[in-house]
Amino acid sequence: MSGPIRRSASRGRLAAIGATLLVLLSPFLWLLQMSFKSNELILQFPPPLLFKPTLENYTSLWQGAFPASFVNSLMSASFSTALALLLGVPAAYALSRWAGRGRHALGFAILVTRMAPPIAFTIPFFLFYRWIGLLDTVTGLVLVYTSFNLPLVIWMMQPFFETVPPSLEEAALVDGAPIRVIFLEIVLPMVAPGIAATAILCFLYAWNDFFFALILTRTNARTAPVAVVNFMNYEGWEWGKIAAGGSLVMAPVLIFSLAVRRYLVSGLTAGAVKG
Repeated sequence: MSGPIRRSASRGRLAAIGATLLVLLSPFLWLLQMSFKSNELILQFPPPLLFKPTLENYTSLWQGAFPASFVNSLMSASFSTALALLLGVPAAYALSRWAGRGRHALGFAILVTRMAPPIAFTIPFFLFYRWIGLLDTVTGLVLVYTSFNLPLVIWMMQPFFETVPPSLEEAALVDGAPIRVIFLEIVLPMVAPGIAATAILCFLYAWNDFFFALILTRTNARTAPVAVVNFMNYEGWEWGKIAAGGSLVMAPVLIFSLAVRRYLVSGLTAGAVKG
């Protein structure tokens, strides 16, 4: 009797998981199938579920200016994430090992810089970039994204470093290992899941940014999200290109997340428990 009950419960769980996945993935799947339709099919009501797919939307995208925008997004997101980790991870380690007073206040002060809305920084960045010649450049976007991702890196990585027992570092110091070797070969491998989780969040913020890219770029450094919006013009909304561009914009994030999913799951949970 217990066997059929267990099988029934297992099938029920699988059905529940399948229904949940269908609901969560339905917006992406709908956008993806739209990208293989012509504008006439997209505007039909009720929308046809069976149709002859076409690559016309993707072909027209890659024959235009979208590839350059895609590369700009990839460069700005990758470089800003790497720079934020390069600066933020050592800072988080130093803050976690700081035994003096005011450590928590300093950590909170660092995070406060992320609490203001982006529009509060837009005009200062715009005027400063116009003065130093960084408007419409990938370098300008990298600096903006790094300035916003750096507090996130410090705030997220500090709990991970606090889970590393100081006794390991003390033992390595007794054996004569320098601080640089201890940090690179002992501490960093133990917090690798946290670094992966933090890197994904930083990459997501930079990759999905629309506001700063819209204000601080024109044509040379235009990113993919801004390029997709340009298909909404006075001649009409090119729904097929919008769907194809949206699908391509989501692809790198999905690939990146799947590649480090093991570290992402453990990273998002490991830092929550100390000891």
